[in-house]
Amino acid sequence: MTVRLNPYLHFKGNAREAMEHYHRVFGGTLNLSTFGEFGAPDEQLADKIMHGQLETDGGLTLMGSDLPPNMEHSQGNTVSVSLSGDDAETLRGYWEKLSDGATVETPLEKQMWGDEFGSCVDRFGVHWLVDIAQQA
Repeated sequence: MTVRLNPYLHFKGNAREAMEHYHRVFGGTLNLSTFGEFGAPDEQLADKIMHGQLETDGGLTLMGSDLPPNMEHSQGNTVSVSLSGDDAETLRGYWEKLSDGATVETPLEKQMWGDEFGSCVDRFGVHWLVDIAQQA
């Protein structure tokens, strides 16, 4: 069972370019998924990055995505802290504590890509993402 703590960067339409740049900087393996691949009905989003993940040989993880048009891109909301892994009990415990007194943007529940996911802004203004990977 694992849990990781890593940065999640948000971009205004240029996530592919940014993540490919970080791939050139850090090396490793880059995986990019578009909103269209997951069936988003908005054609504006079809080729935009819903989730990008860079894993380096040295153990670094960097995630990123394009913000949907309904979310404003401004200083302060361009970085999130992401907790992810397959240790569901630990991650649900973190979620319960982080979301207590927080503004929950997405309740922790199964998402279209198969994982359980939730997001919130805690009482200190920190944006948290929790993703529980589903067993294959």
